[in-house]
Amino acid sequence: MEQQNKALFYLGTHMTNWLSEVSYPLFISDRRLRVRKGLPRANCRWALDSGGFTELSMNGTWQTTAVEYSSRVRRYSEEIGRLDWAAPQDWMCEPQITKRTGLTVQEHQARTIDSVERLRDFGLNVNFVPVLQGWSKSDYLRHIDMYTQRGFDLASEPVVGVGTVCRRQATSEAEDIIKTLSGAGISIHAFGFKKVGLMKCNQHLYSADSMAWSFNARYDKPLEGCTHKNCANCLKYANLWRDSMLDTLSYQNGKTYTFPSTPTPAQY
Repeated sequence: MEQQNKALFYLGTHMTNWLSEVSYPLFISDRRLRVRKGLPRANCRWALDSGGFTELSMNGTWQTTAVEYSSRVRRYSEEIGRLDWAAPQDWMCEPQITKRTGLTVQEHQARTIDSVERLRDFGLNVNFVPVLQGWSKSDYLRHIDMYTQRGFDLASEPVVGVGTVCRRQATSEAEDIIKTLSGAGISIHAFGFKKVGLMKCNQHLYSADSMAWSFNARYDKPLEGCTHKNCANCLKYANLWRDSMLDTLSYQNGKTYTFPSTPTPAQY
């Protein structure tokens, strides 16, 4: 099915082999790719997640160095190909993360900019995208100013990630943050959005990614004809969910169109 909504949508997946099997955009974490000896050749465009939330949750800091990360990204770009962009080693600002690191939101923001600068200094033919982090709307606006003071013009960047909103995407606060940043002329990529967040913010986004389908599938029965325990890593399920989500987003501007959270062939 052709994409009909405004925002470019990257399907998130743990299944790195799908890079060579699908034709639509994928979003994959470095934490999944780095354990592979051989890498697939991409049949689709894709973007790379740095795995920052997991890294900071587990360790309270980045244990992966910039040299290690940039070296892997170079390999992905050369061997897999078709890499749209890579996230930096950014610092999320959820309260549980700042509690884990013992640092302030402003320090997380400064370190996120440090990472973008450091990774770009390696001179790879890869777009390491700036990422805006914060908790309140004023935090995000301050982060824009911090980037500006470092010589970045975020409005001229092809895409800018916005973090620390995915767990609040159903709230009016998150929608207000996205609208405000979009209104500043920034081409926004929303990390980890579900259908509800995309329905609220789709018209303000340049792109988004989601692995909500895998979470849903983990708690649902396998699709008819599937022999695995659940469909959390099932391409058939992912394709159905993606088509359902894109159809949902095509019904905007006052129209109502509801799909179940866990599609099955009978429901689809």
